[in-house]
Amino acid sequence: MSIAEGKLANVLLAPVVSEKSSIAAEVDSRIVFKVQTDATKQQVKKAVELMFNVEVDSVQVLNVKGKVKRFGRALGKRSDWKKAYVKLKPGHDIDFATA
Repeated sequence: MSIAEGKLANVLLAPVVSEKSSIAAEVDSRIVFKVQTDATKQQVKKAVELMFNVEVDSVQVLNVKGKVKRFGRALGKRSDWKKAYVKLKPGHDIDFATA
């Protein structure tokens, strides 16, 4: 594994498992990942193709703002994070049970 591939392996942090992401996976073959905040679309595409051996059709990224929460009397803020919607080409699928 080269240095560039090592950096790409760190781009994807975790899959996002929610009701909205499971519907996107069933209907539109989109997989949702939590990614590094400085990751680009090209980096996410290359990282998914490298790690799961699939072909990526398109990538959409969005920044999620952290919510302001109350901890007792004090106000706190959750961290901002970035997520990526990865659309796979027809015939490709990611099975997280075996991956």
